[in-house]
Amino acid sequence: MSARAGEPPLPPWGNALAGATGAVLANAIVYPLDIVKTRLQVQVKRKPTDQAPLTTNDVHYASSLDAIKKIVEDEGIFGLYSGINGSLIGVASTNFAYFYWYSVVRTLYISYQSVPKSPNTATELSLGATAGAIAQVFTIPVSVVTTRQQTQPKGDKKGLIDTGKEVAHSEDGWTGLWRGLKASLVLVVNPAITYGAYQRLRELFFSGKTSLRPWESFFLGAASKALATIATQPLIVAKVGLQSRPPPARQGKPFKSFIEVMTYIIEHEGPMALFKGIAPQITKGILVQGLLMMTKERMEVLFIVLFAYIRRLKSEKLQQAAEAAAAKAKEVLPMEAKQALPMLTK
Repeated sequence: MSARAGEPPLPPWGNALAGATGAVLANAIVYPLDIVKTRLQVQVKRKPTDQAPLTTNDVHYASSLDAIKKIVEDEGIFGLYSGINGSLIGVASTNFAYFYWYSVVRTLYISYQSVPKSPNTATELSLGATAGAIAQVFTIPVSVVTTRQQTQPKGDKKGLIDTGKEVAHSEDGWTGLWRGLKASLVLVVNPAITYGAYQRLRELFFSGKTSLRPWESFFLGAASKALATIATQPLIVAKVGLQSRPPPARQGKPFKSFIEVMTYIIEHEGPMALFKGIAPQITKGILVQGLLMMTKERMEVLFIVLFAYIRRLKSEKLQQAAEAAAAKAKEVLPMEAKQALPMLTK
């Protein structure tokens, strides 16, 4: 993060735009991993005694590589990019909202201190959680629709709008677009841990540096995201279960809470299944976070230069306008003085 003690070099929307741009580019690059981790997280191992399939897809994936192979064989290479439009819209909106509110609340916190200084770890986590909670409330519908698209069977693929209508016409009605909100609000600790850890690791490894090199930003982003993912993986799996179609074994009955999802998974697969899909989750998280922070740092520098250029142009235009007004005043004043002279002599 580039926010530091004192006045930030960019306004909140500038930080938000830089963060959203970096997030979209990073997620577009590693999107196939997102498909793989989602498919792994929603599948439930079927026992011989089970009467109905336990997952929305009959294909079982043994590993990340096996999932990639079977998705390409069954759906073609574009199957690895199923739902990417909605996903990138969700990524852009979520990250724009997150970075915007994070910048706002962090700046407000620092401005209200008698002696401006960087927040400590606990405060950094609280600020990140607050920003994450605000962002989730506004952006979770896109996440719900994207998860549905990623887990749709081959013969039942729908577009972003049609999938949204399907969710809205389900048992929960339009409130189904906010399925998993409670889990998402709990999961705000993930970006909170991520960005809190990022700040602490930055101060630890690169103290005093105002601008990081690309590999330094990547290292900090990857390390902080790995820590956050390991700590919150069971909640991530439960959230995906809430937002995807209910398994056929539940006869269309959706899960009501992330606790219910966890209980279902433990009953059928054991407690370690709460960490299924963690390999692609961490890989994706590390790559996205590393690329995001590396790109965001570069975008912030670009926007700072751009804003400085715009301010200089405005300054030059104001100066030209002032000079033009002064020149016009010099021309007008002598004429008015000549006109006023006969009147004074009378």
